[in-house]
Amino acid sequence: MTRHPIDLPPIVSVEFIQITDKTSIPYAPKARKIIEKVKEEEKRIVSEQAPPSAKAKEKPDRIPMPKEQKEKKELVKKKQNPKEIKPEVRQSSEFEKKEMLDTNEIAALIDKAKKQEAVTEKTSSKITQSSVKNSFSNKLTLSEEDALRAQIFGCWSIPLGLPYDENLLVRIKLELKQDGTILRSEILDHERMNKPGQKFYKVLAESALRAIRLCQPLRVPPTGYEKWRNIQLNFDPTEMLQG
Repeated sequence: MTRHPIDLPPIVSVEFIQITDKTSIPYAPKARKIIEKVKEEEKRIVSEQAPPSAKAKEKPDRIPMPKEQKEKKELVKKKQNPKEIKPEVRQSSEFEKKEMLDTNEIAALIDKAKKQEAVTEKTSSKITQSSVKNSFSNKLTLSEEDALRAQIFGCWSIPLGLPYDENLLVRIKLELKQDGTILRSEILDHERMNKPGQKFYKVLAESALRAIRLCQPLRVPPTGYEKWRNIQLNFDPTEMLQG
């Protein structure tokens, strides 16, 4: 019996190949040039289309809250336009008010005294014809009479508020002692002081008597007592105010 040969299938050789992202097979020179040209063209197109890169802005550490921003603006505004600090108004105590009132009253009295002193100086320095007629005895010389007059009128303060009336005249007769003190004083129109509507005359007459009392003793001449023993003076406020 004859054996038939066994038919075997053809043997196929298998080779294991490692697969990677990039091929290790070198490109053909022509294909490599084409690929590089395509890549360069893509880069050029991308660079033309892409906008210029801007520098990244520095981010603040933290975002300020609205209240902090408001305080910061107010601080800057105060530095640019500093406001004047208003002085505090201190209320005066009762003692200070009283002291200020007393000071004002004293100032008013001083001003009043200065005015009266100025009027007195004018009266003392002025010699008029009516002054010459004041002498009760014409035996007195003008200088002796003026010396006595100046002393008495220098002590006279005209009352304030008197009306400007030429008839407001007080005539007083004096009798002097040898030491210059007043022995007797008499208002020649004394009945007028008690008449109605003559209050200004009464005020003026009383001021004249006060001046006579304040000035004694008068500085009298050492001799000639009989010449200056009796004198008459006219207290005329209008004459003094006229200067």
